Amino acid sequence: MSSDNYQQSPKLLIIYCTLAGFIASWGISGLLVSIDLISQTPPGSFFGVIGISLGHYDPLTAQLIGFGLHVLTGTIAGNIFGQVSLFWKRISPYNSKHGLKTGMIVGVILWAVLFVPVASLVIQPMLDSFNRGITPNQYAYSIASNFGGLFSIIIVGSLIFHLIYGALLGYMSGRMMEIRAFTSPQNV
Repeated sequence: MSSDNYQQSPKLLIIYCTLAGFIASWGISGLLVSIDLISQTPPGSFFGVIGISLGHYDPLTAQLIGFGLHVLTGTIAGNIFGQVSLFWKRISPYNSKHGLKTGMIVGVILWAVLFVPVASLVIQPMLDSFNRGITPNQYAYSIASNFGGLFSIIIVGSLIFHLIYGALLGYMSGRMMEIRAFTSPQNV
């Protein structure tokens, strides 16, 4: 499939990228839970940090909100990738190989533009305040103490996770473009 064929079905490109973003964010979420298990922190701690940073201090609520926002963000990022691809041919995932490359670029951009600023300016200062004893409850203190002193490791590790997310996003959306997923044979 050539890079120009995506213009024949711009809605499909956006659907492919959005779906790939949704699936990739679920995949990364699973990896994040496995990191919790390896590091012997309670499963869902990463998602709990997101929920706590939004003022939800109940463990289950914080984790569910964090997980939901993580998947929603990944899905929206995929949608934006598809929309940008319509106007910038060079980044379009017109096949799986090219999608893999451009998806990884998207992953790095997400890391630099979204994760690093939010982690540096919002989440880390909040965790630091919880470690100084200004905590709403024991759960928030526990989460903060689990992540205390790990900021540089989290930043570098998150780059790896964003590269994996981008690779999954680009590969899947490119593969859907190659096989013309969700189209009938007469439309190909």
